[in-house]
Amino acid sequence: MTTLTQTRPPASRAGANRLDPFRATPFTKAMLALAIFLSIFPIYWMIIIATRSNEDAHSVPPPFLPGGNLGENIQAVFDAENAHFMTGIINSIIIASTVTVGIVVISTLAGFAFASLNFRGRNLLLLSVVLTMMVPLQQMGIVPLYQMMVTLGWTNTLKAVILPFLVNGFGVFLMTQYTRQAVPRELVEAARVDGANTLRIWWNVAVPAVRPGMAVLAIQTFMLIWNEFLWPLIILTPDNPTVQVALRALNDRYSTNYVLIFAGTTISIIPLLLVFVLFGRQIIGGLMEGAVKE
Repeated sequence: MTTLTQTRPPASRAGANRLDPFRATPFTKAMLALAIFLSIFPIYWMIIIATRSNEDAHSVPPPFLPGGNLGENIQAVFDAENAHFMTGIINSIIIASTVTVGIVVISTLAGFAFASLNFRGRNLLLLSVVLTMMVPLQQMGIVPLYQMMVTLGWTNTLKAVILPFLVNGFGVFLMTQYTRQAVPRELVEAARVDGANTLRIWWNVAVPAVRPGMAVLAIQTFMLIWNEFLWPLIILTPDNPTVQVALRALNDRYSTNYVLIFAGTTISIIPLLLVFVLFGRQIIGGLMEGAVKE
């Protein structure tokens, strides 16, 4: 009996020798480092080429250190007569911001209605919203949509790019699921007993609870609309482009000037980085909150 007592390791030492399931192994750290490198390197190399000459973009081995031509290349991007790059940036900021605000507000309202209100046909309407996510509406409906814009006289106007994107099935579905988890039905009923109407319940009860989900939807929508290319290319003229159409115009018909394209792309990602910096904490908070909800 004495021998067993002497050979048993202390409880603290035994616990310390156990494998912590939440501690990253060296292999996991190596894979994460590799993933980070593969994600960041293309952006880094794009910025490097934006600071050099067009000859450096074709050199072997390629340069990995910045040069001194960044200011000159950026000026050349804005001076390109066929690109209208400044107009493209302004148009993209207006379009992406307006569509983002519209989708977030409409999706939050619809999500609250589907999740917290009882009305006839609720499940059928939600099913129809989910079905719209399975069909590429833009590719299938681009011809009738263009004919509609011609009939309304909206060609080459920003509202022709904004209005078709103001409602998004994914946004409605996302906010419906998030509202069901974040806003208890009892809380809604208590607010209704206190005399609050539906709109006030949405604003004072639902919106504070689903704010992280709104931030996630906002950043996804802003990125999607900022990178939209096909519909602005069709409905807008070359002298009134979005930033993605302006980047395409930087590509010469007979040769490719990688320096101008990379410099323009470097400028175009700045608004996306600012949005990530501003809403990054809300995005991480929303993802973590959604992960721990029961």
